[in-house]
Amino acid sequence: MRINRKVAFAAIAAVSALSLAACSSDGGNADDDATGDGDNAGISQDTSVNIAWNQPFYSANGTSITGNATANNVILYMLNSGFNYYDEDLNLVQDTSFGSYEKVSDDPLTIKYTFADTAKWSDGVAAGPADLLLEWAAQSGKFNNVEAETDPETGEITNQDELDAGVYFDAASPAVALIEETPVIEGNSITMTYTKPFADWETAIGVNLPAHVVAQRALGIEDGAEAADALVKAIQDNDTASVSKISKVWSTDFNYASMPAEADANLLVTSGAYTITDFVKDQYITLTANPDYEGEHKAAINKVTVRYNGDPMGQVTALQNGEVDLINPQATADLLTAVQKLDGVEVATGAEGTYEHVDLQFANGGPFDPKSYGGDAAKALKVRQAFLKTIPRQDIVDKLVTPLDPTMTTTRDSFTQVPGSPMYDGIVGANGQSDEYGTVDVDAAKSLLSEAGAKDVTVRVLFDPNNTRRQNEFELIKASAEQAGFKVVPYEVQTDWGTDLSNATDFYDAALFGWQSTSTAVTESDANYRTGATNNFYGYSNKTVDAEFDKLQVETDPAAQEEILSNVEAELVKDAFGVTIFQFPGVTAWNPEKISNVSKLTIAPTIFYGFWNWTAGEAASE
Repeated sequence: MRINRKVAFAAIAAVSALSLAACSSDGGNADDDATGDGDNAGISQDTSVNIAWNQPFYSANGTSITGNATANNVILYMLNSGFNYYDEDLNLVQDTSFGSYEKVSDDPLTIKYTFADTAKWSDGVAAGPADLLLEWAAQSGKFNNVEAETDPETGEITNQDELDAGVYFDAASPAVALIEETPVIEGNSITMTYTKPFADWETAIGVNLPAHVVAQRALGIEDGAEAADALVKAIQDNDTASVSKISKVWSTDFNYASMPAEADANLLVTSGAYTITDFVKDQYITLTANPDYEGEHKAAINKVTVRYNGDPMGQVTALQNGEVDLINPQATADLLTAVQKLDGVEVATGAEGTYEHVDLQFANGGPFDPKSYGGDAAKALKVRQAFLKTIPRQDIVDKLVTPLDPTMTTTRDSFTQVPGSPMYDGIVGANGQSDEYGTVDVDAAKSLLSEAGAKDVTVRVLFDPNNTRRQNEFELIKASAEQAGFKVVPYEVQTDWGTDLSNATDFYDAALFGWQSTSTAVTESDANYRTGATNNFYGYSNKTVDAEFDKLQVETDPAAQEEILSNVEAELVKDAFGVTIFQFPGVTAWNPEKISNVSKLTIAPTIFYGFWNWTAGEAASE
């Protein structure tokens, strides 16, 4: 089966603040010579560390719909610099060694970005306005003019010639769509003007891919500076033919799951402390300190190898055997017990910034799509409601979460707020999720299916088949839903589950996974629920939700923000979009003889935060 994305005509654009839990900016301060050896990289060339992670890297484009995943962005965090980063207290701080920005006007909202002289790509080309202009072009949706047509049975694109002649950037971001006029470039600065105020403008856009590399590949120009200039001209002139080529390179070329061929070495160009030096599919990726990096956030350890293992207990075994030095697996009670028994290992626990949930497909021709009932939206709604009423949310918490952390005894009942946050209780009280789906109601589910005239309903569930906790969750959901008459089957992953989540939408009906926050922006959930937005993979569209997010973009009063998000969540519950289940419990463990100064954030990049402060013991040397 070939899997292709369904693309939306003139999709609204924006950078998502949520990533698939399976931001590309560096942060913090590091001494120029962290080990005192005086070499040009500022560190000992002997130091190395191995880190376990659950899902392999598969895209260097962390802001595309396909590539927006924690698995990618934790790696990109070490590879690329940006205008800002979060410190350990979740304060947003400018990285002036890459560049600076300032608000030059409130009416209209106008932001000026200026690149520092030390902002450079690893191939020696200076980072500059072209890089930010490219991201605006990709995220704004201004240039998209085609829509893919696919065969509903096979997923095959049936209008490839039309797509080849058109423009489609694989992105959708409501925030950047507010910048309607082409940004103005002056020297090493670029100025962006919004059509209306936007509360989270500081995290709305950032540098992502090297514009000169995209242009080299798209336009066939060898010289980097000339290529960047040609890209700027193509965008400013609205040169459809050139922008079409640019959009295809931006959307597809940077998706790779192993080391690119030598001819494609420019796909490895980065702007931060590390570069990719080795990459074996589904096994590991090795990052080595970039000796030419001139920013303030230099690598503290020369070589970082991230080894992939989706089995949490397998990560514990690897830590015990010295194969890895730092782990942060999906936690279970058995895992915590096992890791606490290891000698010489430090362990930290606590809630994480990721939450588990189930989302349903609305437009894939499956059991939750009105098309399956002759276009009768009311019948499709009843089938969605019936399935959600069978999901054993509290049972999942009781069996899989509370044994790991006795303080975590309740479900997460908000789509947008972390338990304990200021707005959480108010929104939960208003959204109705606890009333509708607080407990399993098999009888109600049977009645809804009967009213819809739905029989022999099969639900294909997408989840990570290598994740033990998700396997257990699936079995609990399956056992409960089948009591109401559903047939629940696992979707057979075609590439990897994260890629299939956005690309194989015709072939699964429900998705079980986690969203992880990458920022503290109040508008971060916009990308999940707005029509056509980055993380809305399901064809969900609600005009009220879109209008409420329009209000939220310009609202700065917390009380009004809470009311808006309450309205959004009430619509999600009314439409049976899906359900939230629990906030992730976390377990981090590391060998202090190999790596120390580990400092984990509750948002992405989690355990990779503060890599500039890591220190390696003698045992970590090669």
